[in-house]
Amino acid sequence: MIEFKDIRKSFGDKVVLDGVSHVMETGKTNLIIGTSGSGKTVLQKCLVGLFEPDEGQIIYDGVNFTDMSPEDRKQLRQQVGMLFQGSALFDSMTVQENVMFPLSMFTNDSYADKLKRVNEVLERVNLNGSNKKFPSEISGGMKKRVGIARAIVLNPKYLFCDEPNSGLDPQTSMVIDKLIKELTIEYNMTTIINTHDMNSVMEIGDNILYMVNGKKEWSGTSQDIIFSKNKMLNEFIFASEFLQDAKNMRMLQAEGKIDENGAIGK
Repeated sequence: MIEFKDIRKSFGDKVVLDGVSHVMETGKTNLIIGTSGSGKTVLQKCLVGLFEPDEGQIIYDGVNFTDMSPEDRKQLRQQVGMLFQGSALFDSMTVQENVMFPLSMFTNDSYADKLKRVNEVLERVNLNGSNKKFPSEISGGMKKRVGIARAIVLNPKYLFCDEPNSGLDPQTSMVIDKLIKELTIEYNMTTIINTHDMNSVMEIGDNILYMVNGKKEWSGTSQDIIFSKNKMLNEFIFASEFLQDAKNMRMLQAEGKIDENGAIGK
């Protein structure tokens, strides 16, 4: 679990985070959503220590991250996996070398042990036999899966994902969402995802934080969104007539008035 309390962050005269508080739950996919400029990226960077908040507390499983020494922070970061927006793979390294990189940086394992672990996570993300390929030789979806494999190779307690579906087609995005959700449960991680993908919000949104102008505007689950009366949230999530119709259908299904095929219920 990661809890943050009254986080404030400004750059010069511009207030980016204005007293944000929330709890990110273990074993669940915790999504941060909002328009560009809402503060979600800065919040995520504060949570991993890339930015220092001006005020507030960030607490990892009862330990105050904001008060940690640099050495203690370094140790904690070894329990953090990162999936970057563009995957951030090393072009000059093979898939195997990319995934092995954190093991070489943070462990004293033998090469044989490291290779065994690399093969385990590559198999888990369905990339068996891709060890010797270079990033230029694989698809965008495969690059994301390599990024996920690298993020989990150290068996982290916390997983941060920045726009994991960026640049992917809808079908591949669903595969990545499903994989992240499965791994979150399997590893019992606290997974935090910044996303603009509304399909991700509705399909894997266990715990959603909606931000507006650096403040917490709403929080809840994907199911809660269907029945939310928050005007700003509804305008953001259901911006088109198509999405509004989809919301109305889900409401009717949840109330038992129609079945999953749209037929009128009893």
